[in-house]
Amino acid sequence: MKYAAKRLSFPSAILAGFAILATGFAAAQGSAAGSAEKQASRQPDCASAWNPTSPYDAGSIASRGGIHYRAAFWTQGNPPERGQAWQAGKRCRPAVQAKAADHDANFPPDTLKFLKANTGLDGEQWDNIMKLVNKPEQDSLEWTQFYGYCEDIKDKRGYTIGIFGATTGGSNDEGPDGPTLFKEFDASSGASNPSIAGGLARAGVHGSMQGKILKISDSAKAFCGKINALQNNAAWRDAMWNTFYKVYIQYSVQQARQRGFASALTIGSFVDTALNQGAAGDSGTLQGLLSRSGNSADEKTFMTNFYAQRSKIVDTHDYNQPPNGKNRVKQWSTLLNQGETDLKNADAAVRKVTDWEMK
Repeated sequence: MKYAAKRLSFPSAILAGFAILATGFAAAQGSAAGSAEKQASRQPDCASAWNPTSPYDAGSIASRGGIHYRAAFWTQGNPPERGQAWQAGKRCRPAVQAKAADHDANFPPDTLKFLKANTGLDGEQWDNIMKLVNKPEQDSLEWTQFYGYCEDIKDKRGYTIGIFGATTGGSNDEGPDGPTLFKEFDASSGASNPSIAGGLARAGVHGSMQGKILKISDSAKAFCGKINALQNNAAWRDAMWNTFYKVYIQYSVQQARQRGFASALTIGSFVDTALNQGAAGDSGTLQGLLSRSGNSADEKTFMTNFYAQRSKIVDTHDYNQPPNGKNRVKQWSTLLNQGETDLKNADAAVRKVTDWEMK
């Protein structure tokens, strides 16, 4: 689908919540005249972003999608925009993102070294790619908060896990990547003969393979609770990136390079498509879309065609909830038209193209 936010005591959480919401209400009052920029400048800074693995007492405040939310009662793992656990407040102004010098800090050192060697892209470029990926996945640019993410989003793909949305499989995903993730977790934890069962045991969860589908026998609360607890586990993070690379990144880089393309934007676009719709297989996968995008050797021409093809199907087959899919593709196509193909010194541009409201 990325540590824990500071947990406030019940009285402190309520006082902090009222203070933040009061600021939001005050900022929203007055004349409606003025530019959108001026109106935005009146908004309070957003509180800490909602964290799926953090518990929130009643009265706690979290932000998501540029809106403040107050917990109505104790909750954990419930997205603020869904259900009754949260009450929406006023809009807020997202905090300024980290400067370029901080991008590398978002990656384990060995992972960063590996990515540079095998993709040709550095920490700044991968950090921006992950922000563009995480916006339509989690409605947040804080992608490092989601290593321990776990949820059954009812898309017939089983449980969705981690920074790239690994799945355990279902009728809508008969070739899930979740089994690979657990095998990699066993390997990263030191197993001499890594296995899916070994990874499940290390995570403290129970399940078995039924064909290619990983069937979890624990309750949703128990299973996701164990995954949440792996948020800061170094071996889990290592396994997450190893799986991400083997299943999606490697194929995406190969497809870009064989066409003579090496830009961060193109590689990121392919990775986003692969993890969202599948790397290879039917017509909806990255492979299928590439086959319909023409043969132009000009990167901008090819990618313009690619985005057009993806936009036709990105909101179908439970890939995304409309119109989130088209907005997902628009992020990348807008950056292409702006010439931000290397995703360097692009913090402001990335913030701007991701400033849309998920449905």
